[in-house]
Amino acid sequence: MPRYRHALPQLDGRLFLADGGMETKLIFLDGLELPNFAAFTLLHQADGRAALERYFRPYAELARRMETGFILDSATWRASGDWGTRLGYAPETLANANREAIAMLESLREEFQTPQTPVVLNGCIGPRGDGYNADRLMSVTESEGYHREQIDTFAGTEADMVSAITMNYVEEAVGIAQAARRAAMPVVISFTVETDGRLPTGQTLQAAVEQVDAETDAYPAYFMINCAHPTHFDEVLETRAPWLDRLGGLRANASHKSHAELDESTSLDVGDPDELGRQYAAIKQRVPRLNVLGGCCGTDHRHIEQIAATCAPLFPQAD
Repeated sequence: MPRYRHALPQLDGRLFLADGGMETKLIFLDGLELPNFAAFTLLHQADGRAALERYFRPYAELARRMETGFILDSATWRASGDWGTRLGYAPETLANANREAIAMLESLREEFQTPQTPVVLNGCIGPRGDGYNADRLMSVTESEGYHREQIDTFAGTEADMVSAITMNYVEEAVGIAQAARRAAMPVVISFTVETDGRLPTGQTLQAAVEQVDAETDAYPAYFMINCAHPTHFDEVLETRAPWLDRLGGLRANASHKSHAELDESTSLDVGDPDELGRQYAAIKQRVPRLNVLGGCCGTDHRHIEQIAATCAPLFPQAD
């Protein structure tokens, strides 16, 4: 099977789909327990592994049916050192979990990949702290040291790239980008924003993207936005500016709720898939380089199917 580490196919601009809100789907719709939102813990349970495979299949089937590319994310958003320790994982056991997460994706790629549907294996990296609160700020050097172990583990697998998801301050993102460069791994940085379109630190999204690029010689393959509803950042994308050419992906929440409201919610807000699809299409028309489309909290295959149906006509057809 092809490996895309040095030539990511999504960089050619055609439509690539991603999955939805993995953890919220598994917890609220499938009734599974994920301590600390850690989906990787399912890898060590036969029924848990089966649940992960069932989770991915509708998205892979959609991508194959629509002949789009597909970014297949590992269930490792919480599989870094501090979270592993909190969950009782020794360093080597945690590293094995990261390897197993990619190995599971390899078999799915073999099953679903076609010449019209390239499947990219992505090692998912989460924040060291809480995804919604920038409550423990690391320096760039500290971030690079913390995340290097997980990135180096992915570099020893069939993963084509790594993505830092739900980043809420710049120093952590820069450290991850530098660790990825040392490991010769392509990296994507995905920021989350509050209802005002700014990072939880108050920094603008534009300033965050420009700072990461300035401090890493523009090493990230592209940037993304995740874990916020389109209404939270829509105005930020109104002005046509050079930094928007670095925005390649979007994984929005289904809910209009703020991070604080979502933190306190005891039920899943799935929003309106039709509305979300229309909002993605409107954003795509203003951000031409946007081509990796998935979902975050509250979304499932129904949302991604609507996003794909609404946005597919805006993309050139594959050869």
